[in-house]
Amino acid sequence: MAQEQWTAVDRYITDLLVPPDPALDAALTDSAAAELPAINVTPNLGKLLHLLARVQGARNILEVGTLGGYSTIWLARALPPGGRLVTLEVDPKHTEVARKNIARAGLSDVVELRLGRALDTLPKLAAEGRGPFDLIFIDADKENNVAYVEWAIKLGRPGSVIVVDNIARMGRVLDPAPDDHQARAIRDMFDMMGENPHLDAAAIQTVGAKDWDGFAVALVK
Repeated sequence: MAQEQWTAVDRYITDLLVPPDPALDAALTDSAAAELPAINVTPNLGKLLHLLARVQGARNILEVGTLGGYSTIWLARALPPGGRLVTLEVDPKHTEVARKNIARAGLSDVVELRLGRALDTLPKLAAEGRGPFDLIFIDADKENNVAYVEWAIKLGRPGSVIVVDNIARMGRVLDPAPDDHQARAIRDMFDMMGENPHLDAAAIQTVGAKDWDGFAVALVK
């Protein structure tokens, strides 16, 4: 009953606040047709990311984990004229789908999609002098979240916003099993965030169409 209610409330909010959008809807449809994992952000979180980027006045955005480009489109649409978004994806198939979805949304000139391991690409961005990024969205392999947040600090500036998705893991983050590497990595990330003098962070649990999860938001000091 709880899951049915969570999903129904999600649908109610989405129907009222996130109207149908051809490019976004097609991105989800094509991602499903290509059999990409159904781990894209929800429409509600996509719009929240869009609003956060606008509130932040972000001109440069970094995304770690592109998947099919659904969240990429939400974020890129928040940019002002001349703004840029760099998104990192390790899987060639995901990259191919994302490029098509981004192009259909008319954002190919705004979005730079880089294929490769993020932990290889992030140092290259630093060496190229890219950034500082005003907003960094992290939604990739959870085992490397600590490293991703550390790179977000390096590639950000005082006032940059870092958003990390999937932080509750159905509550397993509270007491991860020894072989639950993702939940243990999230705990390590929270420990790092709490101790890092360069961050001021909070996190929100969520329930909805994608069960019990949440996201963290940090401000670079």
